[in-house]
Amino acid sequence: MIFRYDNQTDMLYISLSNGVSVDSQEVADGIVLDFDGDNRVIGVEIEDAGKRIDLANLELNAMPVSNLIFSERVSPSV
Repeated sequence: MIFRYDNQTDMLYISLSNGVSVDSQEVADGIVLDFDGDNRVIGVEIEDAGKRIDLANLELNAMPVSNLIFSERVSPSV
């Protein structure tokens, strides 16, 4: 699972698995699910993410994570 945030567009994309999106469905205002060819959800797009969720904190609780990678750290603007 990969979380990607674009601060220019304020969009958060959560990639749940590898695959090619063949269909997308907006399930709520600004929340889009991407589906693969087998109709499995492979990604979640959240528009205006900074207004919807607290992006400053990410908590993993009882997740069986064997490999945690931080690829970039962006300091919050003051």
